[in-house]
Amino acid sequence: MALRILLGLLVPLLFSAFVWADSLRINPNHPDQYTVVKGDTLWDISGKFLEHPWQWPQLWHNNPQIKNPHWIYPGDTLYFSYVNGEPHLSLNPVDSGYSDVPNLTPHIRESPIEQAIPMIPSDAIAQFLSSPKVVSADELPEAPYVLEIADEHLVAGAGDRVYVRAIENPEGLEYTIYRQGKPYVSPDTQEILGYEAEYIADTLLESPGDPATLRITKSDSEVRRGDRLMLSAAGEMALNYFPRPPEQRVAGSIIRVMGGVTQIGQRDIVVIDKGIQDGLEVGHTLDIYRRGRVVIDRMQSDEAVPVKLPDELAGVLMVFRPFERVSYALVMKATSAIHTLDRVQTP
Repeated sequence: MALRILLGLLVPLLFSAFVWADSLRINPNHPDQYTVVKGDTLWDISGKFLEHPWQWPQLWHNNPQIKNPHWIYPGDTLYFSYVNGEPHLSLNPVDSGYSDVPNLTPHIRESPIEQAIPMIPSDAIAQFLSSPKVVSADELPEAPYVLEIADEHLVAGAGDRVYVRAIENPEGLEYTIYRQGKPYVSPDTQEILGYEAEYIADTLLESPGDPATLRITKSDSEVRRGDRLMLSAAGEMALNYFPRPPEQRVAGSIIRVMGGVTQIGQRDIVVIDKGIQDGLEVGHTLDIYRRGRVVIDRMQSDEAVPVKLPDELAGVLMVFRPFERVSYALVMKATSAIHTLDRVQTP
């Protein structure tokens, strides 16, 4: 799984011209040069030069020297300049207008083999690419379930076998065991948008039937009778994209943060109340607005007058796993503390 994710991160990308139609917004505090270090991401680096990091491909497009703008390695130095009035990044200081750099001749540079800089911090989202997931009210109750555990065990773990009803015509060999978790609720309508399917274990089908026999290959929790199974989604997602804003208007809210924290910061995983049916796709970025507090104004009268303070921009998130009505998203940037129920919208 990790290998497939990494390979997806390194796939060369093609971008439609209309996505990058906006004029480049250069970060006024950009450095003249920057040396890439291990742990950097393309998003982090582009934020040093651009106000909108998703415009990174457009900035590189101005530089014909670079054939593949998404393969950058630790130790590479990027030089910023203007060429014919256009912003320009280069790996060559001479091409960037640095007159005090001595003439360079071709030579062989020996260095350890490094992995190219990823577009986003893939380690932050890897565990959420296949599990947990969001299901409808009927999806888990209608799925096959653990009927019995082999060898008369009360619970099961890695290496144990379980008997499952009913997998007679399997569509694959790998199944994931889930347990229904809490519902995702719309803060506006109180409608249930879906249920979290909590990851329990991975299994491998040994023999189909009713009941079928499966062996647990990995478990995060004890497997119990009644737990449900769904075909594993491992490998169905490859991160061969670059963050970009949606083409249409999207406005929603953060409804949950994963990991049990209350204040949300950079690289935290959140759930928003918008999904595929709202036009969201993998890679879409949304601005996060911290909801303004309601304060009481007693200055002009004896009566308490509630006044809502303005919502303020607090960060940027990126959708990496959309479901029908909700999405998992990674907080790419946080300029202040973010909380559940804060707003998200198209930049």
